[in-house]
Amino acid sequence: MRIVLAEDSGLIRESLVGLIGQLGHEVVAAVDNVDAMTAAVHGYAPDLLVTDVRMPPRFSDEGLRAAVGLRARLDRLPIVVLSQYVETVYVAELLEAGDAGTGYLLKDRVSNGREFVAALEKVAAGGTLVDPEVVRRLVARRRDPLGRLSAREREVLELIAQGRSNTAIGRKLSLTDATVSKHIGAIFTKLSLDPSAADHRRVLAVLRYLRGGPTL
Repeated sequence: MRIVLAEDSGLIRESLVGLIGQLGHEVVAAVDNVDAMTAAVHGYAPDLLVTDVRMPPRFSDEGLRAAVGLRARLDRLPIVVLSQYVETVYVAELLEAGDAGTGYLLKDRVSNGREFVAALEKVAAGGTLVDPEVVRRLVARRRDPLGRLSAREREVLELIAQGRSNTAIGRKLSLTDATVSKHIGAIFTKLSLDPSAADHRRVLAVLRYLRGGPTL
């Protein structure tokens, strides 16, 4: 099995390269950022991509977002997310997209090297493996209507709650008016806000936001 590994920690990256090699597989590229990861996937056409969630430059969710983007273009690429963090905003998209295997494993639960490599083999063969904590968070997210919003839509909703106009939201997030309007329309749809008056829908959206608390 040929693997592309994306992990910003040099120590963890080298440890995984050694472990995978000892157990009969090859890491064809071990990289520390999403640009290099994307280039390696296109250049090597690996059997499996293993990526962390938080990568340079912001160390938020760059790795997971890049994985979702790759799955959108390469729907048969098996992907394992290996992280210290549970990020539910994009993981549902990754699990639901494409026909390939998908895994989401938490680093602190990976204690046996052979079991870890066996998990990689299962995902590469088309299987799905998701840590129970990730499942728990996803179930909780499904119960929360705000959980249906993307990260950007949550940002827009938070600014609506602050009383900002569409133009002010656009300036804050460096978006065009048309893009802001598109995000607001998506927010109204996902929160099931049916009233025809836009102002009334903005009020209802803010109420939903305030009941749910600030975004994480």
